[in-house]
Amino acid sequence: MQERERERERERILLAAEALVKEKLERDSSGHDWWHIYRVVQTTKRIAAAQGADRFVCELAALLHDVADEKLNADPAAAQQELEAWLAASGTPAAQIDHVLEIIGTMSFKGGARPPMRTLEGQVVQDADRLDAIGAVGIARVFAYSGWKGRPIHDPSVMVREQMTEAEYRSGNDTAINHFYEKLLKLKELMNTDFARKLAEERHLFMEQYLEQFYAEWDGER
Repeated sequence: MQERERERERERILLAAEALVKEKLERDSSGHDWWHIYRVVQTTKRIAAAQGADRFVCELAALLHDVADEKLNADPAAAQQELEAWLAASGTPAAQIDHVLEIIGTMSFKGGARPPMRTLEGQVVQDADRLDAIGAVGIARVFAYSGWKGRPIHDPSVMVREQMTEAEYRSGNDTAINHFYEKLLKLKELMNTDFARKLAEERHLFMEQYLEQFYAEWDGER
């Protein structure tokens, strides 16, 4: 297959993946909607170009990374099977399917106890997803997710959990503000690539400034 034909085939697959994701997530209200995917894809493109990663694998994984997420599916195993069947029928080469599934299966934070991403492409997509969890958009998303889960904005009597199992992380026994300390403020140091680390610096600082303002308002000082 000539390179031009291969590129057309890749674009066809990416457009089909985009349509699938819009169908699945466009009505999501947890902060994992189509626009989250859009932002992750756009950031993925920037990081992949800067780091020299495989653009197609990165974009396809970025598009599909939440389709079978256990937070968003009543039956995650069935959602995973559906995703694998879609990929098998999509025309994506088998090696790239395996790579995309590996990225999707290992990129989640889950309390921070996950092994490092094995490939550059996995590092790129994980960084893009984590960047969307911090900064101004990340702040908006944590409150959207907290409302979706029914957890409070803030409760000074609820202590930040320093060490958590994955089950404890998923249990929801926390607050939106605690989530900054249990995850969001840790992400800057967990970025894989030089490009993402630079982007994370400004977003991290914005969150620190936000929290300072939040506590001042909470206590009626401003």
